Amino acid sequence: MKQYLLFLFCSCLLCSCGRKQQQEQAQCLNVREDSPRTDSIEPVSFPAPAKSRTAYYLDSLGLINIAEADSSIVVDLMYTRADNFTGKVLYENLHEAYLHPEAMESLSKAQRLLKEMHPGYSLIVYDAARPMSVQQKMWDVVKGTSKYIYVSNPARGGGLHNYGLAVDISILDEEGIPLPMGTPVDHLGQEAHITEEARLVAQGKITEAERENRLLLRQVMKEAGFRPLPNEWWHFNRVSRQTAKEKYRLIP
Repeated sequence: MKQYLLFLFCSCLLCSCGRKQQQEQAQCLNVREDSPRTDSIEPVSFPAPAKSRTAYYLDSLGLINIAEADSSIVVDLMYTRADNFTGKVLYENLHEAYLHPEAMESLSKAQRLLKEMHPGYSLIVYDAARPMSVQQKMWDVVKGTSKYIYVSNPARGGGLHNYGLAVDISILDEEGIPLPMGTPVDHLGQEAHITEEARLVAQGKITEAERENRLLLRQVMKEAGFRPLPNEWWHFNRVSRQTAKEKYRLIP
């Protein structure tokens, strides 16, 4: 009799545990069924990086943000870093490149011309519109030295960058690597001059391939309406300095 009662007790206990396990499984299934499908979740969108303070100011002057006007043109402002001829960060509140609308139109044309010739190539902008306050900082570095010829004197009206009518520029290849031009951008010396490149090649200071890369850059920029600067292979003006003074507004 005792064995029979023990058998009944164990059977009831097993049945109770089985029902409890089934209830827990059912609850788990209900939770899974009620859970939202992952494939219906909306993708998370992140806000675009905020513009710098100076960018808003340049917007107010009617200048054009190069990246917004033509996203195929690469922008890498060299004066946002200290590795430039001044050894200082000059653009503390600016990381966007701007141009006067007329210069921007010509720059987009130069990009189209380049891609017609080399579809994988792209222009890269190292500097564009430059406030006169930054121009003064540059001048303070070179005044009284032999390098003063490479920087426009603010006291004489500055240069075309200060109107948004000049651009410092080069070319990237299919891998996004700058084409060799014989010197880095911002090199203040004879090797950067475009007036005697054949002599520089003959002297071994630049290679023939580097000279041809400079010629390609000048070809597309000149055809688009820009004028090269004799002592800087990377610098191009949209108009003359006299025209700028007569018709355009300085960026303070």
